[in-house]
Amino acid sequence: MFITKKSLPRRTFLRGVGATVALPLLDAMVPALTAQSKTAAKPLMRFGAVFVPNGAIMEQWIPSAPGTGFEFSPILRPLETFRDQLVVVSNLTRANPGVVEGDHAISAAGFLTGAYPKRTEAEDVSAGVSVDQLVARQIGQETPFPSLELATADFTGYIGACTSGFSCGYINTISWSSPTTPQPMEFNPRTVFERMFGRPGTPEQRHARRLRNLSVLDAISRQAGDIQRELGARDRARLDEYLQNVREIERRIQRAAAYNSTNVTTAELPVGIPESFEEHVTLMYELLAVAYQADLTRVATFMTDRELSARTYPQLGVNEQHHTVSHHGNDPNNIAQVARINTYHSELFGRFLEKLRATPDGDGSLLDHSLVFYGGGMGNPNQHASDPLPMVAVGGGVGKGHRHVQLAPRTPVGNLWLTVAQKYESPVERIGESNGTIDFF
Repeated sequence: MFITKKSLPRRTFLRGVGATVALPLLDAMVPALTAQSKTAAKPLMRFGAVFVPNGAIMEQWIPSAPGTGFEFSPILRPLETFRDQLVVVSNLTRANPGVVEGDHAISAAGFLTGAYPKRTEAEDVSAGVSVDQLVARQIGQETPFPSLELATADFTGYIGACTSGFSCGYINTISWSSPTTPQPMEFNPRTVFERMFGRPGTPEQRHARRLRNLSVLDAISRQAGDIQRELGARDRARLDEYLQNVREIERRIQRAAAYNSTNVTTAELPVGIPESFEEHVTLMYELLAVAYQADLTRVATFMTDRELSARTYPQLGVNEQHHTVSHHGNDPNNIAQVARINTYHSELFGRFLEKLRATPDGDGSLLDHSLVFYGGGMGNPNQHASDPLPMVAVGGGVGKGHRHVQLAPRTPVGNLWLTVAQKYESPVERIGESNGTIDFF
């Protein structure tokens, strides 16, 4: 470690007019010759949950055998490079197993709550407290954002019932701070960026800044230069790389905004949302990685798309809507198309994991100091199956990796979340329909 006279608190910000930029963990934040367990470099085990919709082809998801050293299935093969920090969990079920009524609603609302939501088509929704919010109560109170909730689609225009007998409110989020309080998901990368780094003002002022193509980093450039001159070489390189990454994310958001301003006619449409789904997902993943890196949050959820998604994937040769083709009728061609969608989402998730792995954090990387779950609330989409659910955990938080934990059939997903919540020292004794914990860590 580079020993320098410059000493910075972990919660250090660069501030300019309308901008506040948090710093990543630097050597200068770790007092020289101090035990690491007593410094800012002590690993912070972040938590994340990434949701994929409309089920999965489970025969191509679940490894063929339980135990260690398993062979990766086709859908999970893009994640094989992370095998030493990866655990597959199989035989989980959502709440009220075997029931398909309200399936898409239950899949989303029950994913992190383990609960069977109240049957209603109105606004009086009720599910349960989700595990991300339980974890946020334990580790998120010292950060600017106790939790972040991200998505890629605007669900708020959906009212009434989106699936038989169940409110659209249930497919709008996977995060619940109380049984009756769903957390709103933010789908606009620009809004997320401005929450993280500033840029207050009226809509007209913000629009004027966009037209002038001003960066938040312009507002703090002088202060950044001053602090960099006092840092060691490794800290200077790390801070420079971090600021360049922030600038690149902002540049891509600005590019999307410029495109939208000339290609949309509806004034109410927010700008900053890329036309490309892949670019949109990637931006959200990169914003999340930066939020972890700067300790803006330690808890996050991300809906890569909503249940009942009608998205098409022509770049994959899937021109039929995702939800429609998910009802594959056991047709080999349809099954192959759904599997391609599933694999594509795994590839996008893998790129996010690679970003975490490549980002230094204390004595390791962001991936070393994270526990990220990836999966969904539906098994075989053809029958809207309640089980087995697709679920993978990745990061240093899994403990021993390259494992396939095969549970007893129809183990409540709440059992997994109760185990996770207790790992983060939550006092909760039950989550949703949980009836115990599992041997996971």
